[in-house]
Amino acid sequence: MTADAAPPAPSAPPPSAAQPRNPLHGLTLEAIVRALEAEYGWAGLNERIPLRCFGQDPSVGSTLKFLRKTPWAREKVESLYLFMLRDQRRQSQGAAPR
Repeated sequence: MTADAAPPAPSAPPPSAAQPRNPLHGLTLEAIVRALEAEYGWAGLNERIPLRCFGQDPSVGSTLKFLRKTPWAREKVESLYLFMLRDQRRQSQGAAPR
C-alpha cells in the first residue's frame, strides 16, 4: 500500500447511522402488525383501517400476505403504527412528573 492510497471504504454504515430518525427502519412488517394487533386488537384495527384481512377471520399470516401485495394498504398500516408510537410517546410524557 502506498502513502497516497486511501484506506478501503467501509462496506455499509450500521443501521442506526443510516437512518437515525426513521422509526420504521429495521422493523419487519410482521413486527409492525403484531404491535398494532397488541395495541388495538383485530376489531380496533378494522375500525381504523377497514380491510377484509382485519375483519374476516384475521391472522398475522393472512394480513402479511395481503399487505405485501398491496402497497396502499401497507402505507396505511405503517402510518397507523407511526401514529401509535406518537400517541404512546405523548401519553408517557404527559404522565411523567415535571
